[in-house]
Amino acid sequence: MSVLDEPLRFDAAAAGPPARPAKVSLVGAGPGDPELLTLKAARALQACSLVMYDHLVGKDVLDLVPRQADRIYVGKEAGRHTLTQAGIIELMVRLARAGKPVLRLKGGDPFIFGRGGEEAQALSAHGIPFEVIPGISAAQGAAAAAGLPLTHREHAGTLVLATGHLCGGDADAPALDWAQLARPRQTVVFYMGVAALPQICAQLIHHGLPPDTPAAVVEQATLPAQRTIVGTVQTLPTLALVHQVSAPALIFIGGVVALHEQLAPTGARTAPA
Repeated sequence: MSVLDEPLRFDAAAAGPPARPAKVSLVGAGPGDPELLTLKAARALQACSLVMYDHLVGKDVLDLVPRQADRIYVGKEAGRHTLTQAGIIELMVRLARAGKPVLRLKGGDPFIFGRGGEEAQALSAHGIPFEVIPGISAAQGAAAAAGLPLTHREHAGTLVLATGHLCGGDADAPALDWAQLARPRQTVVFYMGVAALPQICAQLIHHGLPPDTPAAVVEQATLPAQRTIVGTVQTLPTLALVHQVSAPALIFIGGVVALHEQLAPTGARTAPA
């Protein structure tokens, strides 16, 4: 049995109530490459005794966790959730109240589409001490690894991060402000939007963004399998289909994408249009 598959050895109920709850650390694992962890995050991983980790946290990052530490996978993939978000929060609270320090490990940064804000609110409401250790966001990592500056004096004075999940028919999710997202001279990065790419591009064009606006998808950012597909808002959905793009991937919209050919790091893979 792999160490990642080992059952949780800690029995919170058997430990009895401690005098004070233990601390929970909400830690950003960065965009994928373990060398992009912050020093503080790496040190926290090496010292932890229990880690709750998400789907996008890679094995090379988890290798920093001591082998004797308990590892709990709480990843959520499309259509397949190990635990609900409420269940994840309940487990964190239960373990902390039992005196077990928890390292909650998330891809990217906990406060950028990582639901870290919700978890921090819950911990605060239950009187659980916590800290937040930021990570390099997926957008930052993908931009640097693919040669896509997020801001540029000649192309983008505004950066917008948006979630593609809001395009997927979630009745409880607020609608995106498409008119704002279609404004000129800005970079828009969509997280979790691969499945909704045709709708995203169609909405942007419908709300006034020129169809020839440069656009790209960066797949497996900062990892050896990273791949960049470059086109326009009009052509990107077809290109993504032709090249069989799959999650995890980020969508970049805006003039900065035109700089990719010049700024892409040596050895970066770009799929032919």
